[in-house]
Amino acid sequence: MNATIAQTPPERSRKFPPFSLSRLLRTVFDPKPGERVCVLIDLENPQEVEGFRFLQNPDLSVQRHAHDVIYQGLRNGVIYELGLKGGEMYAYEITGGSNLDLPAKGRATDGREIDMVEDIYKKYDLVLCVSTYSATAPLTAFAKQYGFRGATMHGMNQVILNSGLAVDYFEVSKQAEKLRLGMTKADWVEIDYVFDQQRFTLHLDLAKQEAQKSHGLCRGGPDIANLPAGEIYYVPAGATGQFPHKYEDGTIGLMKVEGGRIQHAALLRGSQATIDAHNEKLASDPVTGELGELGFGTQDLPPSGRDIQDEKILGTLHVATGRSDHLGGKLTPDRFANKKNATHDDILFSPTKTPEISVPQVRMHRHGETVVLIENYAPAAYMRGLLA
Repeated sequence: MNATIAQTPPERSRKFPPFSLSRLLRTVFDPKPGERVCVLIDLENPQEVEGFRFLQNPDLSVQRHAHDVIYQGLRNGVIYELGLKGGEMYAYEITGGSNLDLPAKGRATDGREIDMVEDIYKKYDLVLCVSTYSATAPLTAFAKQYGFRGATMHGMNQVILNSGLAVDYFEVSKQAEKLRLGMTKADWVEIDYVFDQQRFTLHLDLAKQEAQKSHGLCRGGPDIANLPAGEIYYVPAGATGQFPHKYEDGTIGLMKVEGGRIQHAALLRGSQATIDAHNEKLASDPVTGELGELGFGTQDLPPSGRDIQDEKILGTLHVATGRSDHLGGKLTPDRFANKKNATHDDILFSPTKTPEISVPQVRMHRHGETVVLIENYAPAAYMRGLLA
């Protein structure tokens, strides 16, 4: 336990201003007077949005934050302060997976069934989605198709509100750009992992691509900001090697990667049934193993227990499997054998999420030289120099 605490970055003591919905919306969107805004949530039974019945369920903490902080914040003054219109809340049926396509129908708080395209995507300029599962990928596609902007804030909790959503996103963007400029057009990145005294290495080919940043600003054309933001990311051109993966039930498996995809999982610790289920999925729908993202956090933030914030912490890293079209990749939902498998799933490595797995070193080859980016979940000299 002490080793885990020792690895946790010192930014936990950072002070944040009080959360302000008006400041967040003004900074992220620069909204124009007259633009229409709405709030979207996900529910197992969308009809429970009628009369806000879902508030009676204490387990729906994310949706309660959506109501108490975002919806009520708009209705109690922010919508007037920013000159916006609307402010309604709607619900859609929970998708059951990260970035799965959204249903065609939803519900309004007066009980009406709504058509998501006609009543949301075509009607509103700003869509604020606070959900259990990320909706960034499908909403990004709809935003570009129908011309709206929005933010996805899945997994919202009080820690995130008090830190990751309370920051100045102009500063987040500046810091992210410093790292992006020093990490763009890389040839490859290698990540060393250690689990139970065994060392593994994952090699990701980046093909000199332009690094991208998630920086929280969505002030121009149609797009979706994934908040909290603050990461540098790539869509790998290929990958080989091995890496340990911690499943939701705590099982640790060894992912064997060839041709840019996880080809097979082997048990390192925990449940063989969990590994067998994963291998069955890889065999029946091979694109589910495709590594569609490599990301690095850029912010000084406290751990929140939610990947959406914790993957943005400086010194952490993540790879992701599945669809990558919303990041500029080529893996679209139609290429999956089963549409329910068309998720984008981040695999986060951090001292709080994966204390069993150490990351002694992350290296990047760029412009003919190899530099160290991260050592033991802390930015190494090269990364610190970019931020200085």
